[in-house]
Amino acid sequence: MIPLDIYSDPICPWCYIGKAKLDAALEIRPDHPFAITWQPFMLNPEMPAEGMDRREYLEAKFGDQQKVVQAYLPVQRAAEGAGLPMDLSRIARTPSTLNAHRLIHWAGLEGRQSAVVSALFRAYFNEGRDIGDPTTLADLAESAGMDRALVETLLAGENDMAEIRARDAAIRERGLRGVPGFILDGQYVITGAQEPAFWLRVLDDLAGRA
Repeated sequence: MIPLDIYSDPICPWCYIGKAKLDAALEIRPDHPFAITWQPFMLNPEMPAEGMDRREYLEAKFGDQQKVVQAYLPVQRAAEGAGLPMDLSRIARTPSTLNAHRLIHWAGLEGRQSAVVSALFRAYFNEGRDIGDPTTLADLAESAGMDRALVETLLAGENDMAEIRARDAAIRERGLRGVPGFILDGQYVITGAQEPAFWLRVLDDLAGRA
C-alpha cells in the first residue's frame, strides 16, 4: 500500500469538493493502492471554542455581503460540477474544528476515518449543523459506528488537543498554506481539489511502475 495523507479541515468547501473528486476516481479504480489517512489542518486555529456567527465571520474575512457572494460563487459552481450537494445558506455558525479533528483522529484508530470525515462534511455543508458542538459530534460518531459514550467522555476532556495542534503546526512549518493538501508516499505534494482524471493518471502511473 502507498500512504496518501490528506490534510483537510471539515469546514473547507474545497476539501469537500476535493474528496468527492478523489472518491470518484477511486470508485473507477477500486483496487487502488492508497492507504488514506486524514490529517489535521485548521483554517482558523485561533477560533474560540464556541465558534462565531457565520455572517460576521465571512464579512470579517471577505468584506461586505457582495464580496462574500463573489468569493463563494466558484465554490458553488465547482460543487455543482462535481455533482455535490451543498447548501451554504443553512450554515449559521463557523465552528472551531479542534474537536472535529480530535474525532477524526479517534476514528482513524478504529478504521472509521472515511465514514466520519464524510459525515462531518455532509453535516456542515448539506445540513448546516454546528460541528463544533460536542453533541453533534457524538451523533456523527455514533452514526459512523463509534462508541457514543466513549466519544462523549473523550470530548469532555482535553485528550489529544495538544497532538492535533502540534500536527497542524508541523505541516504549516513544512510549508503547507492551504487545503486540501495531499502528500503521496511521504514525499510528493499535491494541492487543491484535483479532477478525477488527474487521480486516474496518478494511479495509472503508479501501476506502471509496479
